[in-house]
Amino acid sequence: MKRQTMTLLAALVMTPTLAMAADATTADFTPAQQEAIGKIAADYMVAHPEILVQVSQKLQAQQADQQQQQAQDAVLANAKALVNDPATPSYGPKDAKVAFVEFFDYQCLYCSRMAPLVEQTVKANPTVRFVFKEWPIFGDRWKESITAAETGMAVWKEKGSQAYFDYHNSLYRTGHDEGKLTNADIAAAVKAAKASTPSADQLKATHEALASNDELARTLGFGGTPGFVVMPTSGATAANTTVLPGAVSAEELQAAIVKAQGK
Repeated sequence: MKRQTMTLLAALVMTPTLAMAADATTADFTPAQQEAIGKIAADYMVAHPEILVQVSQKLQAQQADQQQQQAQDAVLANAKALVNDPATPSYGPKDAKVAFVEFFDYQCLYCSRMAPLVEQTVKANPTVRFVFKEWPIFGDRWKESITAAETGMAVWKEKGSQAYFDYHNSLYRTGHDEGKLTNADIAAAVKAAKASTPSADQLKATHEALASNDELARTLGFGGTPGFVVMPTSGATAANTTVLPGAVSAEELQAAIVKAQGK
């Protein structure tokens, strides 16, 4: 019966004549009628295979819209953790009206490609606060992902926003991603930030914050890095908040900022 119902629904979608029966259930048809409808649907799909592509595309679009809505709802429900977490490195005015949040991993190829665009966006928007959520999701594959994240958090605690931003950009400028990042790269970035090499205890002290970032990213529905959220620091709504999962253009980043500014 389940298969008959599916063929009936397919037929209703694809043929104007049968569309008149869209509100009917299989109980309204005899077994012989159901079999006939199924044959009509099957013959139609064989004759018009492009319909399957159209249906698949529509389903994918609906699923994407649904995922976007779920992500946006989750963002609004977790706004405080996104924009006001004192354990998270940030760069820009503390009283900024807009927050630009990035979830990233230093070993992520797409994060590496986005890094120059993010740096460009930072320089173009001095009134925006940029929040950097260290999320070393490749740590199970490359230990340096975790070491780089721990070190960045330690640099932030010791030296503050400018040192962290220098460290962050120095690592990405190496161009070493997908397993190529080394401990020497990390040490050089610490030196560029004019910070001290963190001790084992200092690195360990970052674990709670990194675990919180991981939990938050998964709550928001991010399946990988990078992931961006741009929103007002107060009064955020669906109308002024943007969620961007994955790599995007510099224009899209700037448009999200403008949207959050209410312009």
